[in-house]
Amino acid sequence: MNLGETIFSQLMKHVPLYEFKKCVTRYNGNFGVRTFSCWDQFACMAFAQLSYRESLRDIECCLRAMQNKLYHMGIRGKIARNTLAYANENRDWRIYADFAQVLIHTARNLYLDEPFGVDLKETVYAMDASTIDLCLSVFPWARFRKRKGGVKLHTLLDLRGPIPTFISITDAKVNDIKILDQLILEPGSIYIFDRGYLDFERLYRITQDSAFFVIRAKSNLQFRRLYSHPIDKSTGLKYDQTVILKNYYAAKNYPDKLRLVKFFDPETQKSLCFLSNNFSLPPLTITKLYKCRWQVELFFKWIKQHLRIKKFYGTSENAVKTQIWIAISMYVLVALVKKRLKIDASLYTILQVLSVSLFEKNVLNQLFLDTSSQNFKHTDSKQLNLFNI
Repeated sequence: MNLGETIFSQLMKHVPLYEFKKCVTRYNGNFGVRTFSCWDQFACMAFAQLSYRESLRDIECCLRAMQNKLYHMGIRGKIARNTLAYANENRDWRIYADFAQVLIHTARNLYLDEPFGVDLKETVYAMDASTIDLCLSVFPWARFRKRKGGVKLHTLLDLRGPIPTFISITDAKVNDIKILDQLILEPGSIYIFDRGYLDFERLYRITQDSAFFVIRAKSNLQFRRLYSHPIDKSTGLKYDQTVILKNYYAAKNYPDKLRLVKFFDPETQKSLCFLSNNFSLPPLTITKLYKCRWQVELFFKWIKQHLRIKKFYGTSENAVKTQIWIAISMYVLVALVKKRLKIDASLYTILQVLSVSLFEKNVLNQLFLDTSSQNFKHTDSKQLNLFNI
């Protein structure tokens, strides 16, 4: 048995401290700070995420109860509710956004060869957005509708992992399509979108950047068929065609050829049409790729259920964004530790075990020697299939 370090200390050892300090220096995070540094703030918020604390007072009570262990957990500053609230209000949220990107880069390298359901060598991304509802009277800066507030989490998910590679937190009223302008496209990669992202001018930019896309077509799509390709209708495929757009503005924005694949889904009893600029993949692979897009939906559901991003410890925009970025950092950190220590348990199981053992002095990976072979029951089994990685 490890009689020296707590589980929380062992977990935080996987955090690249040098990179964290670089992020803090970049935004002068510790300027004028004497006792409660940015690292103390990050460690306290990380503890709150992993142990499901309800409020700042809850965080204060739990950490003060373990006062004799805080120094060895890496927390040097004095824990006070007002101090933590002030830090969340005033420390630049971009510190934790940049640091989350550092963890994401490390995790992506570890999950580079991870399968995701389709046998492809290319990197495949799924793009979507999810709204986090906020009370307008408490968060007046997050106006969404007349009597409703919210922020929107735009995410580009690498399906090998799955690890978020691009995240943007905006007002809930920002249109999803506009986020495509912020993407730095990788040549040869495949991007999967829902039909809410159908904008032919932006899709043509993906083609010009030598990348590929798969997107669901709208029912009112006007096109002219150029070629029909042979298919096996027993697989559910209806047709595989090369088309050009007929609508004047659509054809002007996307003057090149497109691939149109129609597929009948026996599970939902619906016919689905997909547009793509990739003419080399088999038509059934196009449909399978779009089905994999559901992983980004599961990612949103998972982090909303198992991390603290629906109830916030502060009411300012800076405090909300700080909490969301630290929550994402914890998600990626747990995925990173799972891969490094070769833990067979799902992310859900790991988080549940960590939540009740952060102050124990045991070897981290030994916590999961028994639990890794067990199937923890959960009401939403479909959601957990994504994270059995």
